[in-house]
Amino acid sequence: MTSSPLVAGALDQALEATIVLSFSRVGYELRERAFGWTDLTERPLAERVIVVTGATSGLGFAAATRLALLGSSVVIVGRDPSRTTDARDRIAAATGNDDVEAAVADLADLDAVRALAAHLTATRPRLDAIVHNAGAMATAHELTGDGIEVTVQTHVVAPFLLTRALLPLLASTPGSRVVTVSSGGMYREGLSVDELEMAADGFNGVTAYARAKRAQVVLNEEWSRRAAATAVTFHAMHPGWVDTPGIRVSLPRFSQVLGPLLRTPDQGADTMVWLATAREPLGTNGRFWLDRRARSTVYVPGTRPSPDEAERLWHWTCARAGVEPDL
Repeated sequence: MTSSPLVAGALDQALEATIVLSFSRVGYELRERAFGWTDLTERPLAERVIVVTGATSGLGFAAATRLALLGSSVVIVGRDPSRTTDARDRIAAATGNDDVEAAVADLADLDAVRALAAHLTATRPRLDAIVHNAGAMATAHELTGDGIEVTVQTHVVAPFLLTRALLPLLASTPGSRVVTVSSGGMYREGLSVDELEMAADGFNGVTAYARAKRAQVVLNEEWSRRAAATAVTFHAMHPGWVDTPGIRVSLPRFSQVLGPLLRTPDQGADTMVWLATAREPLGTNGRFWLDRRARSTVYVPGTRPSPDEAERLWHWTCARAGVEPDL
């Protein structure tokens, strides 16, 4: 049952203050009822084209399935041909929507990212949204063939390059948006460009992941400012704590302890789908979201990125992606 705006807002703030309840399925379920969220199935998306990376399982699969159910043309991106094709077939069968394309691209290979962008530009007359969901938590230090630490390339450089390459197609599509799936883990880290790529000596996968997720949020803000003339909107979000295969593998103890409180993939994907399709997010740009509400990007003192460091990150990422810093 929907609560009054005052009561719903007070409940939301109380949940946010707890962090644990806010990020858990409890926070999702209470907010869904208190705010009376619109059922997204009431908004058919025929003729819209939406790209979802990392869509073979977990959050990406859940988001792509919901988008296909709404009638949109969905391009799912995965690095393994067999798994990507299988995911495509399962989504089509579950939704009755056969307009689902399996696109294979490994974000650890920047040439593959460029090829994906070229393919989409050549075959799609419009692009309504990109959902940057792909990524994983590394357990050991590894460099890609491009010479970049794999966490940073897959979460920061590759999504940036894909957005940059597809920006003309996005800009030609009214109401288009870019959605970046970050993580609440980014709250523990500030931004230091010099420390973004961790060295092999002392490498920590959890820290590398959190730093990359902070960089994603900062770049989202930079995109909203630098690409304002394109009318493309940029959103970053975190899905809360979700029971996914990646969490079970990367953080098994965390998954076991919080198991009953973890969100389902559908719950975690809700705000991803909402940001990619609903009208309301078009009125904002460069914000960070949880459960359909904009949130602060800083909780821990000393983690607020400076404008100078944000500027450095933009130029650093452009250099790694091989593109010019000016749009």
